[in-house]
Parts: sequence; structure tokens; C-alpha cells
Amino acid sequence: MSRNISEKRKIQKRESFKRLINLGLTAICLGMETALFAYYWRVQFRFSLVEELRKLWFKGSTLEVVIYGVILLLFSNMYGGMRLGYLKNVELIFSQVFSTIIANVFIYGELSVMAKQLFVPDVFLLMTMQQTIVVIVYTNVANRLYRRIFPPRKLLLVHGDKSVDRTLSKFDSRRDKYVITRMIHVNEGFDAVTREILETYENGECNAVLIGDISVEERTPLIKFCYGQSIRIYLLPKITDVILMGAEELHVFDSPMLLTREYSLAVEQRFAKRTIDIVCSLLLLVAASPFMLITAIAIKLYDGGPVLYKQVRCTLDRREFNILKFRSMKTDAEKDGVARLASKNDNRITPIGKVIRKCRIDELPQLVNILRGDMSFIGPRPERPEIIEQYLEVMPEFAYRMKVKAGLAGFAQVYGKYNTSPYDKLKLDLTYIENYSVWLDIKLMLLTLKILFWPDSTEGIEGEQITALREEKRKKQQDVQGREEEE
Repeated sequence: MSRNISEKRKIQKRESFKRLINLGLTAICLGMETALFAYYWRVQFRFSLVEELRKLWFKGSTLEVVIYGVILLLFSNMYGGMRLGYLKNVELIFSQVFSTIIANVFIYGELSVMAKQLFVPDVFLLMTMQQTIVVIVYTNVANRLYRRIFPPRKLLLVHGDKSVDRTLSKFDSRRDKYVITRMIHVNEGFDAVTREILETYENGECNAVLIGDISVEERTPLIKFCYGQSIRIYLLPKITDVILMGAEELHVFDSPMLLTREYSLAVEQRFAKRTIDIVCSLLLLVAASPFMLITAIAIKLYDGGPVLYKQVRCTLDRREFNILKFRSMKTDAEKDGVARLASKNDNRITPIGKVIRKCRIDELPQLVNILRGDMSFIGPRPERPEIIEQYLEVMPEFAYRMKVKAGLAGFAQVYGKYNTSPYDKLKLDLTYIENYSVWLDIKLMLLTLKILFWPDSTEGIEGEQITALREEKRKKQQDVQGREEEE
């Protein structure tokens, strides 16, 4: 039986109220930071400008404060500083502090040009420190208040035969946002599952449904049911779902039609992407040359081995090329000839290597690869041919990543971790491929600045993920064989 309209409206009002509280608490933080800038502008900054600009007085001062507020808002939105209730407390603070620093660097450059000199750096630094204190104190208070008003969402997990351990582990790491309170196997049948959904929803045990890795045939009626009952759904997407998310909607006939193209990037997109790669790689090579020289000297002095490390990787259409990196491992790291990913606390990494990997300095020589056209700034990270073969054994869709040129950074690096599973990395990379735009490239380049300073992005894998995938496939094959023998 359908839930009554008044209950649906009550839920809708609560979600609207939740969104308003989120926006309101975020606006207060941004308002306090902008107010600090307005104070320093009034008592210090505007007097450092040239005489003509000093005459702007009220209207000009107001405009400058508004410009600062808009820039801060844009960077906060981009880097996740406005995601109260979504990010962990430490991530939220880091995101907003980072957004503030980037916004201040941007406005400092503007004011320095207007002043025709370096613009009171000591006062600007003091303002940034005060804004950082405001962000840390306020975010802690606001996040606690938000969590108290809106406790974690309680989920009913509908799962299939595939192990749910990884799913439970992921959600358990964010118990501040989600709590899986009940589980039911899809084999219980549609009637039993929908009855469980309604009962747990009505008694308050769950207020959303999480649909795990089940077949399309099994999940489609469940999605329609929950949608019809106005019950929130969280879905763990399959590869086909990710591909369809980037499909173009056509209205040629009197019914909508989705189009997924046989090629990933149009000719004008490839031209724009290559232009950005050439210009940015040249500029960064010039800017980074002092750091690259110091790194090269440090590596050479440590053990006398080669400075650069060359390795065969695959790019667009699986074309092989030699990727360039500063050597971060011992010279005999793979003396047994076996290709393996770096693991967490890998003893093959040298002390110099740990530092340059942490700061991502080891990746700088890849600017030469970008200039050559082997790679792009943004795209799926290139893998070694041997590792690709191993992935393809258990995950044939892994080949989809090579529909575009390999990149220095990509969706999987910005939104995932180094130790994100290969299957999840594939879905992230496909999200980028199927939703490509020049603006998305620019956005990801800016977001990459943030992950350079976030420790999770430089961790090694926890174990041999390929081996784990193979083991999972082997168990499935054994289960199938066992059922065939019983029959």
C-alpha cells in the first residue's frame, strides 16, 4: 500500500530544511572570512594602493570585498569546503583552509598588480592565519551541531551472492554519515524484500535503501518500487551505469533516446586538450626546473644510481611508451623480474624516495611525456603492460580505460585513493571519459593541487589487489563447478 501524501511532504520538508541548514552554516563561515578581509581592506589594504585607486572609497571598496567573497565561494565550492555533513571533520577543515589559501593567493596577485608592488605580505599572511583559526573553530562547532540535528542515515542493504565485506567496510569508515542497520539477500524474493523495506521504513529502523551488486533484472523492480514510494535509494553502479551516465540525450523522435559515441573525444576537444597540455607543460617545466635539479642531485648523491627511472606503460589504444620518473626505489627493486605495485610501507622505497613520493616530485619528469604527446595532464593513470594483462584476466572492461590518452592525474586520483580497488578506479576513470569537457579538465587540474597536500592520496596498496581479484574469481568458478556437480 502506498504511503500517504502527508508523510511524503513531511520527508520532503525535512530534506529541504536539512539543505537550508547546510547552506546557512556554510554561509556563516564564508561571511566571517569575508568580514575579516573587509576589515583589513578598510584599515590597511586600500591605503597601499596607488592614489587613483585610493579614491574609489565606498563603492570601490564594496566591489573589492564582493569580488573576494565570490572568489572564496567559488574555490570553497570546488574544493569541498561547503560540504558540511558530507566530508569528515578533518577533511572539511582542510578543504576550507585550502580554499581560503588559494583564494587569498589569487586576490593577493590581483592587489599586487593594482598596487604595482608586492602587496603588504606580512599583513596578508596575518589575515590568512586569522581566517584559518576561524575556520578550524567554527567548522568543529558547526559540524557537531549539524550531526546532532541530522544523525547518520540508516540504511537497509539489499545484496546478492557477492561478498558484502568490502561494502560494509567502506560504509563503516563513515559511520558519521551512514549506518547499515539491516541487510537482506535479494534471493528472498521481491515481495519479501519490499515488505522488509516498508516495515523498516515505517518503524524508523531504516530511512533509505542501499542496493548493492545485484543483477539489473533484480534491481530494476526494486528501484521502481522505492521511487514510487518516495524512498531514498543509494545504488552501487555497474560499468554500464557509468557509461550511460555520460550518454547524450537525443529528441529526434517523440520519445527520448540515449547516445553513447564510438569515439570518446571529438576533434575540437582533442585540439583543445592538446593545446592545454603543450602550454601548461612548457610553463611548468620552466617553473619546476629548480626543484627538479635539486631532486636529481639528491638522488645521485644518495646511492650513485641513475636519477631517472624509465618504465614501459600503455596509453591511448594500448600504445606503449617509456614513462619518465625520478627514481624513488632501490636500483634492484625488481631484480626478480616480477612487476608489482608499490605497497604501503614498501621497503624498496629509499629515504629520498619517500620524500619525493609524498610531495609528488617524482612525477615531474612526466611533463616531458606530456610535451611529447605520450600523455595528457588529465586522464587515467598509465599501467604497465604486464599488470594490464593481469587485470584483463579478471576484469575485461579494464581495456575501456585506454579509450583516451593516459594522464598525469585523473578522476581516480582526485576522488579515489592510491589503494582504491582496480574495479572502483575503472568506474572513476570511465566517469571522466564519458563526461569529458575542457572545463572538467581545468577543474580536475585545480583539484589536483589539493590532493598533493592530502596524505591519503600517496598511500600504497594494502595488499596484492590483483591476487585478491584472482582469488575472488577462482572462488566463483569453484562455486559454479560445485553446483554443476550437484546437479
